[in-house]
Amino acid sequence: MSSQTESHARPGPPPAELDVLVVGAGFAGLYALHRLRELGHRVHAVEAAGDVGGVWYWNRYPGARCDIESVDYCYSFSPELVREWDWTERYPSQPEILRYIDHVADRFGLREAITFGTRVTALSFDEDADAWTAETEHGDRVTARHVIMATGQLSVAKPPEIDGIADFAGECHHTGDWPHDGVDLDGRRVGVIGTGSSGVQVIPRIAERAGHLTVFQRTPHFVVPAMNRPLDQEYAAELKTRFEEYREQARNHPGGTHRVRRPDSAVQADPRELRERFEEYWRRGGPDIQAAYRDLTTDLAANEKAAEFVRSKIRELVRDPEVAERLTPRGYPFGSKRLVLEIGYYDTFNRDNVRLVDTRTAPIERIEAGGVRTGGERPELHELDVLVFATGFDALTGALLKIDIRGRGGISLREKWAAGPRTYLGLSTHGFPNLFFMAGPGSPSVISNVLVSIEQHVEWVTDHLEYLRKNGLRRSEAVLEKEDAWVDHVNEVAGATLYPLGNSWYLGANVPGKPRVFMPYVGGVGRYRQICADVAARHYDGFETR
Repeated sequence: MSSQTESHARPGPPPAELDVLVVGAGFAGLYALHRLRELGHRVHAVEAAGDVGGVWYWNRYPGARCDIESVDYCYSFSPELVREWDWTERYPSQPEILRYIDHVADRFGLREAITFGTRVTALSFDEDADAWTAETEHGDRVTARHVIMATGQLSVAKPPEIDGIADFAGECHHTGDWPHDGVDLDGRRVGVIGTGSSGVQVIPRIAERAGHLTVFQRTPHFVVPAMNRPLDQEYAAELKTRFEEYREQARNHPGGTHRVRRPDSAVQADPRELRERFEEYWRRGGPDIQAAYRDLTTDLAANEKAAEFVRSKIRELVRDPEVAERLTPRGYPFGSKRLVLEIGYYDTFNRDNVRLVDTRTAPIERIEAGGVRTGGERPELHELDVLVFATGFDALTGALLKIDIRGRGGISLREKWAAGPRTYLGLSTHGFPNLFFMAGPGSPSVISNVLVSIEQHVEWVTDHLEYLRKNGLRRSEAVLEKEDAWVDHVNEVAGATLYPLGNSWYLGANVPGKPRVFMPYVGGVGRYRQICADVAARHYDGFETR
């Protein structure tokens, strides 16, 4: 399956020598580029896509939307930017987010310091020069003292590993690499494989246009209503008058948001009051239902009460009891996979032109020229004109390991991370000096409001580079013992929750052969931020500098 996205001709190669090379021009790359330019570093970014936007450049499928509220999913570093941008919806859509990123790039003149349409293929560290050499697909060679990997957490689309994909005679698309000029769906027979976040968003929009839609589901997800709506502009205007205070609260919040976790226990709650509280959160919409009781993420008995509530709502919303049962999630804790927000998802399965195929009982055997063949008790060829893969991403490590990164002694990052990623604070890894990850594995990253986490990482790393420059230091490398201790801490904190039981992309479970390691840090954004601040205050304890 080849990419059909728009491409731009390169205006020219990147500079040959830099203080800092930034890889990626999404939210993290743009802020790193801006901040380092302001500090006077020779900095340049290289981006594989044809323009800025990162994940929001590629994910243009119908219904693509963020599951963090717009007033939180934005930069805070510029008060002027906060004041001048007006969001229109509670949960922003992909086109609006991309317009915002375009505005940021234009406002701060960032495109002139980015080489687009250029993928970094290799990075190697020169121990004598204390510098990295980057190679690109176009044969460019760039030498930089430091490299910031702003390659994104969900930037490598993962097609399913099903025999016969190349044999399909119709159109084949992945939601994570959607054509810029769209896909003709009107009146056609469409199949969607996958019912995670992307699938839940795209399925209702396809159903509105397709002649017939077949949804192939392996694992049903816990899906709750977004209750999206136009943003109250009076509220948004008032919020701008106190945005720094509002954002500071998020910076010290466990999730980087403003969710308030209720202090009582679901296990001890009166059944009638428990139902009423869950109903209140359901009507409100969004993922805050996870905070309805203090023990939903740590106690299986408490968690099951929330899970059964959602199952009851599915039975209410889907008219056909058999279809409702197939859509009902079981076998893993509520919220241990990323909670999915829906706009019309369950209603879609009440439509006459939509069919749900449960691949646990009717497994996909192969893809043929005419469609998807399933087995089970009733083997069948599902005839299709368009096939859509909503099968997610090789999360957190996928983009990093696609590049041949070699540190001291020629060791490759792929070798070092063969059993799973190992970092110190999610920022760096031993053996790879002067290389920094933005919202990488071992940090709150995707389990938080990632914009808050991105800003914190960019600010910490750029402050660290300033510290090195002002003190005449050329090299900074994570200390192995500190890295080992951090990995143990990340695992210990995760082990005290129900998250590792979810078998989700947080653990790489959607990628065959990927090590099963819970990658994000669930100790809380505020707690993590303080740990990083303490490390910096102790002259970057845990980083060997020279």
